[in-house]
Amino acid sequence: MLVGVVLTGGSSRRMGRTKALIEVEGAPMASVVAEALRGAGCQTVVAVGGNPEELSDLDITVLPDEKPGQGPLGGVISALGAHANMATAVAVVACDLPWLTSQDLSPLVLAARENPTADVVVARTARLEPACAVWNVDCLPVLREFFVNGERALHPAIERLSSIEVTVDERAMRNVNTPSDLDR
Repeated sequence: MLVGVVLTGGSSRRMGRTKALIEVEGAPMASVVAEALRGAGCQTVVAVGGNPEELSDLDITVLPDEKPGQGPLGGVISALGAHANMATAVAVVACDLPWLTSQDLSPLVLAARENPTADVVVARTARLEPACAVWNVDCLPVLREFFVNGERALHPAIERLSSIEVTVDERAMRNVNTPSDLDR
């Protein structure tokens, strides 16, 4: 079973409010990402991180981040840990990718299905895009070990795992970190 997780985190200092709720083209960014995950074949889609009350309008179950404020690796660990007993893989995508579609995600899902022993299938444009990846739940113990040893970023973790890179449209990976990013 494939589970989809939208990493919502908290409020963004640069945006001045919770990124997950910022509307792009009439829909909250987290809802757009959740719909892309569903369209790519995720049977269940949840959010990890953020305030469940604040995010209740998204109509997505919000799970706590085991390691709030501890970087993206903590969010991935939370996502995998919450689903380790029910899924073989978890697609984890940041909430601030409002131009992502199921067509962009489907090749990652297919690569994960075709390569079930790979630890992670990660998006690539001109660079690695670790905020959009399908993680094998079997790599959870290794990720936890990386975390205990001080790692918080995804790039170094991915470099030490068996990974497959899948090229995706650069537009899909345009994230929103500042108000000016919405005008691009």
